[in-house]
Amino acid sequence: MRTASRVRILILLLLLCFGLYALLRPFSGPPAEPIADGSTLVVELAGEYIEAPSASPLARLVGEPTRPFVDLLSVFTLAERDPRIAAVVLRIQPLEIGWGKADELRAAVGRLRERGKKTIALLEVQNFSANKELYVGSAADEIHLAPGAAVPLVGMAAEYVFLGGFWEMLGIQFDVARAGKYKSAVEVYAERTMSDASREMANSLLDDTYERFVAALAEDREQTPEAVRATIDRGLVRTSDLVEAGLVDGEIHLDALLERLGPGVVRHADYIHMDPRKLGFDPQTRFALVYGSGTVVQGESEGGPFAGSPSFASENVSRAILEAADDPNIAAIVLRIDSPGGSALASELIWRALEQAKAKGKPVVASFSDVAASGGYYVAAAADAIVSDPGTLTGSIGVFALRPAVKGLLDKLEIGVDSLTRGAHADFLLSGDKLSPEAHARLQGSVLETYQLFLSRVAAGRSLSTEQVDAIGQGRVWTGAQAHAAGLVDELGGLYTAVRRAKREVGLDEDVDVALVPFPKEKPLTQQILEVFQGAAAQAAMRAAGPSVRWPAPLDRIAAWTRDMPLDAPLLIPPVLVEIR
Repeated sequence: MRTASRVRILILLLLLCFGLYALLRPFSGPPAEPIADGSTLVVELAGEYIEAPSASPLARLVGEPTRPFVDLLSVFTLAERDPRIAAVVLRIQPLEIGWGKADELRAAVGRLRERGKKTIALLEVQNFSANKELYVGSAADEIHLAPGAAVPLVGMAAEYVFLGGFWEMLGIQFDVARAGKYKSAVEVYAERTMSDASREMANSLLDDTYERFVAALAEDREQTPEAVRATIDRGLVRTSDLVEAGLVDGEIHLDALLERLGPGVVRHADYIHMDPRKLGFDPQTRFALVYGSGTVVQGESEGGPFAGSPSFASENVSRAILEAADDPNIAAIVLRIDSPGGSALASELIWRALEQAKAKGKPVVASFSDVAASGGYYVAAAADAIVSDPGTLTGSIGVFALRPAVKGLLDKLEIGVDSLTRGAHADFLLSGDKLSPEAHARLQGSVLETYQLFLSRVAAGRSLSTEQVDAIGQGRVWTGAQAHAAGLVDELGGLYTAVRRAKREVGLDEDVDVALVPFPKEKPLTQQILEVFQGAAAQAAMRAAGPSVRWPAPLDRIAAWTRDMPLDAPLLIPPVLVEIR
């Protein structure tokens, strides 16, 4: 027993040493190479980025697998004001982001150009779909493809998966209650194809995204939208054809491009550690940056042990909001949302925390990333202002409840079930047979009550009547641009625009520097170390249990968005497979 205790203490001491090393490492060792005037910065764009605070040094040390989007945006912000950076090369590899983040990256490139920086995009992509990579890259002064790359320009598509036939084959039926004719998330589970209302909404989303894509390429490449559409309809897949059409400038490898631009290359991984104060960053006040990422769930998050883990759990987010509201050094709160929604009650609890923060004199600005729909929008309705990217999927003001009836499956498996009840309506609690008409009416009543509360929250927050909200609600998903036109959003833009809006809310000039302080604040080092130890043990146990199941992409998204959602309560989520490629 004593030996085991000594081993645990030794492990903790080693972790402490490693943690201290990680914290002190940026301030030790040889100084970084000075950046020469006229240098070229290479910015790496690839893979997935999450909406969460920067990972702590200890988290980075142990390989906490997070890539916060804010870290990427900070590189652009630093380069904007760095007089030594003359050119920025965007090395774009396959991106796993939504159209909201793509909008923000385009805007960041645009600000570089406004500051006189030469911008060049290099696409190292070989995919069947590269629309988002092309959309981001076209914002640069020049756009090139790496030799061997494939960026087919064949149009845009959206796929929707329906599992109704699968569940029917298994003998599972569903009791469905919903408020809003466009609240089509239930169709994914209970139907074989989309309803007329769902098809109308899906076509509207695809039309809006496609039109903005065409308009962006036309403006960037100095062509008419009609010419770009005609080029897309030709179905070009070869680089030479894209060059001939004027949508790409040529082929080149990264090393050859950098050689052309001359000496003085600064790498992304080094530049991200630049001290903003050396570039004149002088914050006049501090804003809290609170993240709501992923499914809205009730209670505490079960995410990773560090700041940097995405969470939209009611206890975590509400506590962060109220801590920021009580901090005298915080002038405003920016709530960054990337969520399809989730629990209706959890959404209400976070909404209430925002109301309490405003009552304490702290302005709140909501900033939408790729998705801020249903429960995500419910929460944002409490904000003083809502800022959304044009490509964000938002709205979906509606409610549904989905109750599986598994008697058919149990019969197929020859599993018997006996049920005992007390009370005239206790069959409402059983999961074997479908509900009686009277019980279904109760389920529908519960959903309608939640919908009325949703309408009232949005109406109060947007200064609209409940009738007006109902007319633009009905569970319909909008792009950010459409939501802005409908009055659900105050301003179009990303986190940069949201921070500028918060400055106006507190009476500051938009160009004044402010510090964004993540809430909840980073945990003490000793607590991080203990949680690392616990987390490492849990991961080892999971690995020992065998490989995890990886579903095909559409089904994987269903699982990711719905795994934490209770199916025995009203839910606020949009159609779970809205993805436009």
